[in-house]
Amino acid sequence: MPKMTFIERDGTCREVEAPVGLSVLEVAHKHGIDIEGACEGSLACSTCHVIVDSEWFGKLKGPSEDEEDMLDLAFGLEKTSRLGCQIVITEALDGLVVKLPAATRNAGK
Repeated sequence: MPKMTFIERDGTCREVEAPVGLSVLEVAHKHGIDIEGACEGSLACSTCHVIVDSEWFGKLKGPSEDEEDMLDLAFGLEKTSRLGCQIVITEALDGLVVKLPAATRNAGK
């Protein structure tokens, strides 16, 4: 089974199993990683914002226009920012590394 690493807000690295077909958001929730996902993956918020390690960013399918619109609302946006609900684990992503931003912004709250 593929694995991935989350770099948490305090800098702690957590390697977890990442089943094929689950999104990064779903993997995070499965392992108790502190990612909100307020819209439950429906691409209506930016609370599952993650910063993809630069070595992995180019291996991902590009973001949709809707994802880019939601990313514009994300706190601490970086060049390799993505929404965790839009990255689906495949065998090719075994070893993926993502960092949680310092904070999140939920316009709906």
